[in-house]
Amino acid sequence: MQKAKCTAIVLAAGQGKRMGTKTQKQYLEIGGKPVLYYSLRAFEESELIDEMILVVGAGQMDYCEREIVSKYGFSKVKHIVEGGAERYHSVANGLHEVEDGYVFIHDGARPFVNEEILRRVYNEVILHKACVVGMPVKDTIKIADANGFADSTPDRNFLWQIQTPQVFESSLIKEAYKKLMGSDTIKVTDDAMVVEQMLGQKVKLVTGDYENIKITTPEDLKIAEIFLKK
Repeated sequence: MQKAKCTAIVLAAGQGKRMGTKTQKQYLEIGGKPVLYYSLRAFEESELIDEMILVVGAGQMDYCEREIVSKYGFSKVKHIVEGGAERYHSVANGLHEVEDGYVFIHDGARPFVNEEILRRVYNEVILHKACVVGMPVKDTIKIADANGFADSTPDRNFLWQIQTPQVFESSLIKEAYKKLMGSDTIKVTDDAMVVEQMLGQKVKLVTGDYENIKITTPEDLKIAEIFLKK
C-alpha cells in the first residue's frame, strides 16, 4: 500500500512561564542546541514525514527561519506561521497550511520523539483516523474536591499520561477545528479533546515512550541532558 502524505505541525509558540527564564523553553539549549532543534531533526530524518509546518510566537518568524531552519538545514519546513494566544489557536493556524493525508501535531518542547513512535502511531491512524501517543501512568492519581481533599481514586490501569505527536486524518482534524473556532465555549487542552468534543470521534491511544518528555521546568532540562548523554 502506498504511503499517504504526512505533515508535521511543530508547535513552538508557547511562553514557557513555568520555566522561570526570559528565554522561551523551546530556545533553551540542551547538548549545545535549542530544545526545538531535536524534534525538528526527528521529523527531518523520518522516512514517514514529508513536510513540516513550524508554528512560532509573535515576532519570531524571522528568527526561527535564520537561527533554526536555515542554520540547521531543515529542508522539510515548508511554512513558518505565527501562533496565537492559546495552543488551539496555534494549531488552527498551522492547519491552514495542511492539504491532505495525515497530520502529526507535536509540541516543539518534546525533543525525544523518535522514528519508532512515529511508525507506531502512523500504523494506528490508518486504521482509526485519530490517535494520540501516551504512556500508562506510574503513580496513583487522586481526584481532588474543591477544598483540596482527596475525593476519589480512579483505577490506575485505565489512566494514561498523554504526549505528542497527536495524529489525525487531515480532513477530520480540520473539520473539528473549524467547529471549535466557531464555538462559544472552548475548554480544550489537547487535539484529542477537539475531535472528541466537536465530532464525537473516539481516539486511539498508542504507546509512546517514557523518555518522550515535555520540557516544562528547570528539572526537565537536567533530565533531558541525561537522556542526551545516553
